[in-house]
Amino acid sequence: MAIAHGVRTVEVIRRVAPHLDAEAEARKIEKHEAHDKEGVSVMAGAAELLRSIPDNRWGVVTSGTRPLATARLRFCGLPVPKVLVTADDVAHGKPHPEPYLKGAERLGFEPAECLVIEDAPAGIQSALAGGMKVIGIASTYAADALVQADTVISKLGQIQVSSNGAGKLTIEVR
Repeated sequence: MAIAHGVRTVEVIRRVAPHLDAEAEARKIEKHEAHDKEGVSVMAGAAELLRSIPDNRWGVVTSGTRPLATARLRFCGLPVPKVLVTADDVAHGKPHPEPYLKGAERLGFEPAECLVIEDAPAGIQSALAGGMKVIGIASTYAADALVQADTVISKLGQIQVSSNGAGKLTIEVR
């Protein structure tokens, strides 16, 4: 299951069980996961980081479906962003750049103006292929699995976002 994190469920099924109807199986799995809260918790520092960024300047790009993503965000007490790109919105999942390119477009920014925070190698590859900078966060994977990122951190609290009041954000990684 090491290949599953950060990759659309349908693509995992196609890879490990090509004899199954991948779309039907993915719908069943995602429906179950959307209702399963066991082991789901908010990452330390996530709420504080999101509060430090204006609403129109961040989004979520996930390999999960929209129902799964919104259920988990709500369960963890995090806001559902205005820009939410899910497995339902793309033809090609991570590591293809389509998910992050769609996120940048929906936010109204050029890819080179975007900074991605990722916890999976497939997501890091996706963002880099899209021309974005990436901070890897060692959580699901160890830091040595995230070495393709521009930098790797161990906790979200290491990221500090500030604004000059005129819309320009400054991001500092400590």
